[in-house]
Amino acid sequence: MSYEPLYVAYLVYFNRDRDYFECHEVLEELWLERDRDPRYKGLLQVAVGLFHFRNNNVRGAYKMFTSAAARLEGYPRDELGISMGKLVSEVRDYAKQLSSYDVHPFPYRDLTIEIGDTELKRAVLLASERIKPNIPQRRKPERAHAK
Repeated sequence: MSYEPLYVAYLVYFNRDRDYFECHEVLEELWLERDRDPRYKGLLQVAVGLFHFRNNNVRGAYKMFTSAAARLEGYPRDELGISMGKLVSEVRDYAKQLSSYDVHPFPYRDLTIEIGDTELKRAVLLASERIKPNIPQRRKPERAHAK
């Protein structure tokens, strides 16, 4: 199976760089190209949930994780070359913890998307050699300045 370059880039930014803002940027482009495929929307929401929680937006993170899990749970456990079932389980657990964050706060933690398909692993490895990390990472959308 051949994988979309934007999807591969998403995995590089997600697993290698933990750059969830850039994950959103690249996967949103693919999501729009693919007629708003719900699988990509769910993966977008996972990245946005992590972005929100890392920036202390607990409510936003909870909403994104809950929506992502609901959107992705109907897919096979191994979907798009990744361990979708494992990711959905981890996202559900994160959302459950966030639902009681005010009573039981906990530190932020990253997630890692487990790649099962060897062709996808190879594509991500090759892409990681050419994709440069964004340093510093963007923390919010940046608008072009009017002249």
